[in-house]
Amino acid sequence: MLNANDVVATIAVKDIDAARRFYETVLGLTPEPAGEEGVCTFRSGATTILVYTSQFAGTNRATAATWNVANDLEGVIRALKSKGVTFEHYDMPGVTRNGDIHETGNSRAAWFKDPDGNILAVVGA
Repeated sequence: MLNANDVVATIAVKDIDAARRFYETVLGLTPEPAGEEGVCTFRSGATTILVYTSQFAGTNRATAATWNVANDLEGVIRALKSKGVTFEHYDMPGVTRNGDIHETGNSRAAWFKDPDGNILAVVGA
């Protein structure tokens, strides 16, 4: 039913101006024209991220968006750290940590937060 339709990551924030700066300047996403007040839309590859103002911002305790960075996980982590991003470290069964990267089997991931505490991830080989 939905398999032929695009999906948009939707992320709630409290401070739309701080979020706009973070997603555009720190993450390097391409902003799209503003449609309405309190909402920002960004392009990331062939996908879209909708960032909007909500009183419930930062209450999600799970990953809100994940970028597959293929074979450049370490490079992306270095670039984000150079822009002040701090990576999260989690203790999970069956997962080992190598610096900021969590590894299990063939899966490698690193998590960080936006200014409102939304959990974001990068994954790669």
